[in-house]
Amino acid sequence: MSSSTLVRHYEDSGVLIAGGTSGVGLATALGFVDAGVRRIVLLGRNEERGKAAERTVQDRCSDADVTFIATDASEIGQVESSVAEAHRALGSVDVLVNSTTTSYRPELLHRTPVADIAGILMGQALPPMLMTRTVLPLMQQQGGGSIVNIASDAAKVPTPGESALGAAMAAIVMFTRVTAIEAKRNGVRVNAVTPSLIDGTPTAANVLSDGFSKSLFEKASAQAHLGVAVPEDLASLIVFLGGPDAARLTGQTISVNGGISAF
Repeated sequence: MSSSTLVRHYEDSGVLIAGGTSGVGLATALGFVDAGVRRIVLLGRNEERGKAAERTVQDRCSDADVTFIATDASEIGQVESSVAEAHRALGSVDVLVNSTTTSYRPELLHRTPVADIAGILMGQALPPMLMTRTVLPLMQQQGGGSIVNIASDAAKVPTPGESALGAAMAAIVMFTRVTAIEAKRNGVRVNAVTPSLIDGTPTAANVLSDGFSKSLFEKASAQAHLGVAVPEDLASLIVFLGGPDAARLTGQTISVNGGISAF
């Protein structure tokens, strides 16, 4: 690590979380304030849920400066304006977490409408790419930062029903690795976290409701002998990746899946 690389401690860091209003994103926001972060911005599409998340984080730490900005992270104009607003609010963007998702449910490819494939790919893969591309120059200019992209184990394990989703997640993983190699010279770290099923999230409720996806994930859950992951499991890892103890860790893809698979 270059002597000029900037690695801030939690109490000096500004944290931006896309998809920070529920599930893993919200758990991560709470994890960061527990670790000492006092400047945090949450992005999300839903204004009501965003304001509720803002209050939840503020209630966790009254000293924290928490801001919600309504943003569709798949829209370039909104991403650019929201990142600029977040940068002004935070002073510096030292950690970016991309925890965006869609309401997609696994289905066998021959049953997937052809018209849905582009939406699956773009809805999953585009937001973290746009967010990373927009925040990266800010981190390069300040001499350091940490970006954490959340994908899924579908990027690594060929799973029936997740052909298009797996392609999108694999795109996020390779995007993360290449960006890590490009950004390291400016002290910017880029890593990916790949969960499988995450209990207690809207996505889990959706896929476990009925049909093919319910059968698929019930079988996966039975293999999680260490327990099905919950949002706090992911949050703990993300907070570590965003902090000074992970200063030499970049370009990695780390699974948190309770033992469903190993690779």
